[in-house]
This record gives sequence, C-alpha cells and structure tokens, in this order.
Amino acid sequence: MDKWFRFLNETRSSPAGIRRSIKTLTDMGGNTGGNPTGYKRISDPLQGKEDKDDVSAPPGASGGGSVGAPGPALEEEVEADSFRINDELEPRIWDGMRMKDEIREPMLKIAKNFIEGLPFDVKIEDITLTGSLANYNWSSYSDVDLHIIVDFSKIDENYDLVKGFFDNARARWNDKHNITLKGYDVEIYVENVGEGHKSSGVYSVMDDKWNIEPNKYDDSIDFESARRKADEIEGRVNRTNNLLLAGDYQKALRAIDKLKRKIRNMRRAGLESKKQEFSVENIAFKILRRNGILDRLDDLKTDAYDFMVGIDEVNNEIY
Repeated sequence: MDKWFRFLNETRSSPAGIRRSIKTLTDMGGNTGGNPTGYKRISDPLQGKEDKDDVSAPPGASGGGSVGAPGPALEEEVEADSFRINDELEPRIWDGMRMKDEIREPMLKIAKNFIEGLPFDVKIEDITLTGSLANYNWSSYSDVDLHIIVDFSKIDENYDLVKGFFDNARARWNDKHNITLKGYDVEIYVENVGEGHKSSGVYSVMDDKWNIEPNKYDDSIDFESARRKADEIEGRVNRTNNLLLAGDYQKALRAIDKLKRKIRNMRRAGLESKKQEFSVENIAFKILRRNGILDRLDDLKTDAYDFMVGIDEVNNEIY
C-alpha cells in the first residue's frame, strides 16, 4: 500500500498521471479495465444464457427461508413506528430550520479530511446532508448521509472510471472509520455535480442553507404495503441462497443480478414519485437495508463468483 501511495504522489499533478492513478486503484485485485470490484476479469459465464422470470429453490428446500435458517419475520425486526413522520426536524441536529454549528463544523471537517486524503487534488463544489436527517422521517435507524459534490469531468473524461474510483475510496473510508454525530453513523458519498439527488430535503453544509427545503407530508406511510414488497424480495434472496447451496452458481448469479436491478429500479421509481422518501418503494428499500438483506445479496454474489472461479480463500459460510 505504501508503494501505491508513493506512486500516486509522484503523478499527482499531471492529468495523465491522475488517469494512471485512478486506473491503478481500480485495477487492484488483479482485474483489468478499470473494474472497481476487485475481481479478476473472467469470461462472462452468463453470455448467451436466457434469464428466467423466476428462480425455484432446490428440491426439499423451503421457499420462504434459507435451508435450516428461515430467520425471524420482518414484522418482528422492523416496527412501523420507526418510519413515522415527526413534527419537527431532529432537534439535536437542527435549531429550527438551521443546522447547529456544533454539527455543521464536524461535517465540514470530515468531508474535507476525506478529500485531502485522496491521491490527487479535488475541488469540492458543495457538501450536503440528505436523507431522513434532512427530513421529517428521522428515527434511531437514521444515518448522517454526507454527500461531497465534485465535478467528475475535471478529473477525467471517463465518467465510469472516476465513479469507480470514488466508490472504492468512499467504501474504504466508511469501512475504516466509525464516526458518529449525536449517535448517528456518518456515511460519506461522492456525487457528480448536476446529478440531481432525489430527495425532498437537501441542506448545503458548505453554504449553511437549504438547497431543497423538506416538506412534511400529511399522508400516512403505507407501511404494510412496503413490508409486503420487502417480504417478497427477501423470499427471492432466500431462494437464491438455496441455489448456491445446490451448487447452481450460474443460475444464482442470474438471479442476483436480476434482483439487484429490481431493487435499484424499485427505489428509483419511489424517489421519482410524488412521495419520494415516503413512497412504498423507498420504505421497502429501507426495510431491506435495515434487515441486512442488501448486504446479504452482495455477499451471495461474492460467494457465487468465488465458487465459480475457484479462488482458494472462500468464505464457505452461506446464510
């Protein structure tokens, strides 16, 4: 790692050097072509295969849960009350509609320290707080969603390469640090300028003002519909787990990729709807995240790849 950073420091000021730096980071793990996942490039095992509409569990496996470990029901883990709409913004973060200085100053410091730790110079366009803590639906499950806005085009013309670099860098930062503000975990995101983050509340921590002021909806959240939607997706994740147990790794990968697309599209549809954060689709996404289903899906994909390519060090414990 020290060698990596020495290489970056030597090429910090040159545009070509910056490009090499990004590529070097995204090529870590033996892969090529700027793939930020860390996996070695392999031939696509799914090429020419048809994607089935549904994936069945292996014979004898329960469709509603993983083999031998069906797990608790969602209603036992997530309470509808945790999605309530509050009468005010979180009072430990906000003084009325203005962010408290004791919160704002650490946020600025965290964002700037992250940027200064990168291997090349990056200009910050804005630093924003989004998510439930910038809205009325905050709860004990909330995170400090701190978005650092930068202009990807000023770093390199290859958007995907730059995004891969920042995704890798911020994931490493979030894994390494355990910072909380008033008991809420701080999660850093890097956003391209002009992306138009879908949120009904966006506060500029840098400029100390609202970019988008939140509105408190009078509508009640349809939690039961969201729970049913999340239950259906969790059942499909369980069936995918059964495919791994049965050794059908290609079919598992197809199912995982299809589920990931479904979840992304579901949340996008919710955030683009009138109710945005309070939509059934977004609440279902949050239920899945709180129950660890999204992390589990990522782990299943890792396991499927590992088993297929025969990597020696494999975590054989499948939930």
